Amino acid sequence: MTPRGRAPGGLGALARASHPGPTLVVTTTATALGLAAGLPTSRVVVLAAAVLAGQLSIGWANDAVDAERDRAAGRADKPVSDGRVDRARAWSWAWLALLAAVPLSLALGWRAGVTHLAAVAGGWAYDLGVKRTGWSALPFAWSFGLLPAVATLSRSMPAWPPWWAVLAGALLGVAAHLANALPDLEDDRAAGVIGLPHRLGGRRARQLAGLLLVVSASVLAVAPPGPLDAFGAGAVAVSAVLAGVGLAVPRDARSRLPFALVALAALVVVVLLVAGLHAQGQPLAGGSR
Repeated sequence: MTPRGRAPGGLGALARASHPGPTLVVTTTATALGLAAGLPTSRVVVLAAAVLAGQLSIGWANDAVDAERDRAAGRADKPVSDGRVDRARAWSWAWLALLAAVPLSLALGWRAGVTHLAAVAGGWAYDLGVKRTGWSALPFAWSFGLLPAVATLSRSMPAWPPWWAVLAGALLGVAAHLANALPDLEDDRAAGVIGLPHRLGGRRARQLAGLLLVVSASVLAVAPPGPLDAFGAGAVAVSAVLAGVGLAVPRDARSRLPFALVALAALVVVVLLVAGLHAQGQPLAGGSR
């Protein structure tokens, strides 16, 4: 039996321990970036598999590292801490996923492979201790900033992405970190995790997340070559409205509504990033922005 009297869970519990929401979002974003970069379908599939393996490894390692702290805090949403997934099993799957990520990443070419593995290393650094420091946002800025590069370096003619794609990705990563922590600030503190969002406090973390998303959308609308079009201006406006409403909702430490609104604003930023990367690659195919 488990530490809390539960029978061990199966594949469903193991999947929940992988942080399936963020894993799916990052993998889908990477896939969209690969398509926007003009990669052939076969290479997009490899890219998606590499990113999925890396994200799974980060998710399982996260819950394995925090199992004791989550158990002490009474986290009922953590399959490893409540015993549905054995901690050793979570570690085994984390290492297996990381091992799979290496050849999958390198199959994209050594430049893209090394870049992706560097992004995965950022996630592991967060899991292994950075999350409990004031530098907790740094791995998110690093890993999200590198994501567009993984796509463009996977081309048959590898190229580093434009600076605005890297900057927007980094800002998006920090905003995602701040927003994702909002509903669990108190539980995290009880578990000994005191990163940047916890030091800022709920309201300031929400404000900074919203501001970073609006700045990220603005960078993507203004920085690429060509005049600001209606799509870019509208996307900035939508992200600002969503972030603003997220700040205006009544304060509730455990409410997920601010996170949901910020997540929608982040989706707008992702769409802008994908569109910008696609447009940036058009001259390679003879088009123009």
